[in-house]
Amino acid sequence: MTGTIDFTNCKKILGRAYNGANGKKIAVEYNGREYMLKFPPSGAIKPTELSYTNSCISEHIASSIFNMVGIKAQETLLGTYEVSGKVKVVCACWDFTEGRYRLFDFCSIKNTILDSESGGSGTELADIMDTIEKQQYVEPSLLMQHFWNMFVIDALLGNFDRHNGNWGFLYDDSTKEASLAPIYDCGSCLLPQADERIMEQALVNVDVLNARIYQFPTSAIKLDGRKINYYDFLMSAEEPECNAAIQRMVPKINLEQIKGFIEEVPFITELQKNFYKRYITARFEQILKPAYDMVMSEKQELSEPNMTM
Repeated sequence: MTGTIDFTNCKKILGRAYNGANGKKIAVEYNGREYMLKFPPSGAIKPTELSYTNSCISEHIASSIFNMVGIKAQETLLGTYEVSGKVKVVCACWDFTEGRYRLFDFCSIKNTILDSESGGSGTELADIMDTIEKQQYVEPSLLMQHFWNMFVIDALLGNFDRHNGNWGFLYDDSTKEASLAPIYDCGSCLLPQADERIMEQALVNVDVLNARIYQFPTSAIKLDGRKINYYDFLMSAEEPECNAAIQRMVPKINLEQIKGFIEEVPFITELQKNFYKRYITARFEQILKPAYDMVMSEKQELSEPNMTM
């Protein structure tokens, strides 16, 4: 494939190391900038025919869609890297901590709330809301909006692993100030374990597709001890801040722009392109659009004058 990036001979940055269980990661220098290269995790133990999962593709597409809708996300590039004679497709994520910043994930911020009974990794929604209100790093109302904006787009992308360790703040050591970190770690969006067989079935069998819209994936965030079902939760319209995020974000989703972007993504087949376009469109039309219509209808009802005597 012409015009693609080969990161194999890029200078490695030994002073950078990354944790996380979802695939190998190294730091390299490319075009004068520091990037984290994410390698696809092995699919050997997954119930699919994939030798490696599609998480690097998911990372690039999902991060790009966040940027398209106006939520700042990491900058990503797809390329290749040769390991022991095998060429792997990798996702290069610009290291947004380059320079003077430190990344504080929400898990570490949650641990600063001393009167909370749950630990930093706890994903119960009530605990997250409590931490957002009590933390002192970012103005709480701004953080609340950011959280729910992120949740709505995660619903569009079917993210099953947005836990407290993969979103957070950037801390500037020179100014002693914190700001929202760009969205990162999106490899669990867009069914990264789906192989060609599953993709083909989802394109021709509405039951297969609907199962992956209404039943799973679920959010990593829990409500009363159970992982949140995106459709059920958004249609319940019980969280006013979430309803406000639906009103903010849904009009910003341009499906034609997203489809056009997917058409230009390198390294993926026509089947994958068709699947990603269909899956995102279905989640928009069957989850976000109905939730938006309901919220707007309720808003209109509340704004109409009461004519009863």
